[in-house]
Amino acid sequence: MSRRAVVIGAGLAGMLAAAVLSRAGADEVVVLDRDELPEGPEHRKGLPQGRHAHLLMAGGMDAMEELLPGVRPRKRLLAAGAHEIPLNSGMLALTSEGWLRRWRREGPVMVTCSRALVDWVVRSAVREQTAVEIRKAAVVGLAGSASRVRGVRIAAPGGDTDLEADLVVDASGRGTRIVSWLDGLGLSGVQERAVDSGLVNASRVYRVPDGAERFPLTIVQADPYASRPARSAMVMPIEGGRWLVSCGGSRGGEPPADPEGFLAYTLALPDPIVGRLISGAQPLTDVHLSRSTSNVRRYLERMPRWPEGLVVLGDALTTFNPAYGHGMSVAAFGARVLDRELARGGMGAPGLARRVVRGAAHAADPAWSMAVGQDVLYPGVRGGAPGAGDRVVTAYTRRMTRAATGSYAAASAIWDVTSLRTPPGRMFRPDALLAAAVGSPLPPSTEPPLTPGEREVLRGLDRTGV
Repeated sequence: MSRRAVVIGAGLAGMLAAAVLSRAGADEVVVLDRDELPEGPEHRKGLPQGRHAHLLMAGGMDAMEELLPGVRPRKRLLAAGAHEIPLNSGMLALTSEGWLRRWRREGPVMVTCSRALVDWVVRSAVREQTAVEIRKAAVVGLAGSASRVRGVRIAAPGGDTDLEADLVVDASGRGTRIVSWLDGLGLSGVQERAVDSGLVNASRVYRVPDGAERFPLTIVQADPYASRPARSAMVMPIEGGRWLVSCGGSRGGEPPADPEGFLAYTLALPDPIVGRLISGAQPLTDVHLSRSTSNVRRYLERMPRWPEGLVVLGDALTTFNPAYGHGMSVAAFGARVLDRELARGGMGAPGLARRVVRGAAHAADPAWSMAVGQDVLYPGVRGGAPGAGDRVVTAYTRRMTRAATGSYAAASAIWDVTSLRTPPGRMFRPDALLAAAVGSPLPPSTEPPLTPGEREVLRGLDRTGV
C-alpha cells in the first residue's frame, strides 16, 4: 500500500523532516511552501529572520550530521565558505560580568554562515539524496477529523483542494496557523505562552577588510541584570569573505535602521569594539530590521486528545528569541525525534504523532528555559516576570558567568550548555559547582583578550577615534 507524507514548509525543519520520512520508507514525500524557492543561497520572504545572525551550535550540527547520513552537511557548509568557530579560543565575548578569556583547549565548535546558506545546503542535499518533491502551494487547513488527519487543504484559484496524506508534518515556522487548523478539526483549548522582550534586530553585511580574515567572532552581549533594555552587537564571519553584523535591542533600546545610527549604536555599547571594527569596513548592504523575535510556545503536548497523522516541528511548535542562536538546533532535535520514532514503528504505528510531538517539545525545553529565563529580566517584557525559582537560577547563572571570566571549568560548563551539547544539569555537576563557589582565580579583564596581531588589525580599521 502506497504511503504519502506531506510536509508544510521548506525551511530547515521541513527539509530535515522530509529527509527522515523519505529514508523511513514513505513512498512519496511532498514538501509544500508558499515561496518560490531560490536556486542558490539567497534570502527569501518566508524567513523573516533570514538576514540576521544565525549560529549553528555544536549540538544542532551533530543532529544534522545524524539526520543526513552520507551527506556530511558540516563538510558541505565549510566547502561553501562557512566558518568553524571554537567557543573557547575563536571568540571575543563581553558578558554582563566582563570579558571571557580565551583558552587553547578543545571545546565545542559552532558553525557560522548566512541562514540562506544553511537552508540551501540542506535543501540541495535532500534533493540529491531522496525523491522528495517540493511544490509551491499555500496550505489553508487540515483535512480529516479530531481523531485522524488525512491530508492538507491547499488554496487554489478554482477553490480549495485536498491533498491526501498518511502523515502531515507542520514545519511552517513562526507564521504557523496550527492553532486555528486544530480548532477547525474540533480540537480547541491549545495552551500558549508568549514572552516578548520587544527585541528588534538590525543587521548589515560588510566586506571583510584585508588582513582581518582571521579576526575572531566578536560579540558584546546584553546585560539582563542592569535593569535597562537589552543592547548587543555581533560581528560574525560568513561565506564570501563577508562579516554579518547584527545588533539587537529590547523594548526601549532598539537599534536604528539608518547607517549612521547603526554605527553610533555599536559605539555606544559597554565596549565599542564592534563599531571600531566596522568603521573601517566596506558595507555591502543596507541595514535590515526585523521585529519578529518573541518567544512563543504552543503546548501541544498537553492536549488531552491528539490526532493520528499530524506532527508539529520547529518554530511551529516552539519559537525562540533569535538572540540566543538556538532555533536551528532545536529544529534538528525535533526531526531527530521523528527519525527515532519512525525507526521504532514506522509511519503507521499507533500513537506515533503524539509521541513525536511530546518528544520534540521535551527536546525544546532547555533552549526555551534559557531564552525565557533571560528575557523576563528586561524592562517592558510582555508575557512573564521572574518568579522565586527564576531568581535563584539567575543568581547562580550570574555567579557562574562571573567565574567564567577567568575559570576554564566554569567557562567550559557554560559553553557545553549554550552549545546544546549537554543538558542544563551540566551546570550543577561537581566541577561546575566548585568553579562557581571558588570564582575566577584571575582578576577581571577590562580589555578584550586580543593577540598583538589582532590589536594591530583593530587599530588599523578604527576610524572612530574612540
